Amino acid sequence: MDVSTVNTLPYEDFVNIFGNVVEKCPLIAAAVWSSRPFLSLSTLETAISEFIDALPDSGKEGILRCHPDLAGRDLQSGTLTRDSLEEQAGAGMDALSSAEATRMARLNEGYKQRFGFPFVICARMNDKEDILRQLSARRHNDCAVERARGIEEVKKICRLRLQALLADASNKL
Repeated sequence: MDVSTVNTLPYEDFVNIFGNVVEKCPLIAAAVWSSRPFLSLSTLETAISEFIDALPDSGKEGILRCHPDLAGRDLQSGTLTRDSLEEQAGAGMDALSSAEATRMARLNEGYKQRFGFPFVICARMNDKEDILRQLSARRHNDCAVERARGIEEVKKICRLRLQALLADASNKL
């Protein structure tokens, strides 16, 4: 799918296609639809980033809360979104040893207690060792730093999901 096709999508189709580029936040796709026409994938990504950046801290934390715990309950119960499942599996989160799973659960819980939102990292750009290392290190940040870091990771995830969506759609045309 090229950008001209994206620009001609009706509202409902646009939201259906792009509604999970930011995990479980179709409102973002709904909001940026009115920013058409997009000149490129980059301008669509910029519109999403600018929407997120304009949110108050509580809105940014809300976006972070929409993300599942890595290797958490949603992965175990099979209730992750298709995107999250692929991303977590690609990073090895579905193949943790018992000791790694216990450590991940303990670190996730401590992180959420400290910040009030789950740890977010672009799993496609990391493996399980990197994720465990960063989770362990980032839990010592202050809330403002960690909120900003989490949002930057959301944007990385968004960029990769947009690229995948447009590549998948092109292959199906």
